[in-house]
Amino acid sequence: MSQYFKHAGRTLWNPANGVAALFLASAQAASTAVDLPTGLGAMVADECEIDLPVFAALTDAVVRRCRESGHPVLRALLEGFAATAVVLVERAGGNLPALSAEPGLESRDLSVGPDGVGERAAAERLAALAGDLGRAMPV
Repeated sequence: MSQYFKHAGRTLWNPANGVAALFLASAQAASTAVDLPTGLGAMVADECEIDLPVFAALTDAVVRRCRESGHPVLRALLEGFAATAVVLVERAGGNLPALSAEPGLESRDLSVGPDGVGERAAAERLAALAGDLGRAMPV
């Protein structure tokens, strides 16, 4: 069994049920982390409609938070969702300014170790992960 993530009648992704459920739960957690709605509709008859402007705004905010955070655990928790969401936004023709913007430094969740504040994530890291995942995400 599988489920469909769609935008404007077009299938963007067709993952297995368990993967779809985990992605939806991850979207809700990411939504809480950046205080924005998910833009993902309810799963009805194995289909989830994506509100692209809302989902792209969420994805952009999560990408920005990943890139601005010096906390390695926070980044690890958000990056899987972020990279998967990047693939969906790009397949739908959306735009993600945070992928190319110069990141600031987030001060909410600093990780300070013996070498000081942890390094921020490079856009290339998320782009590479999104590329890898995109090849593994059936349409």
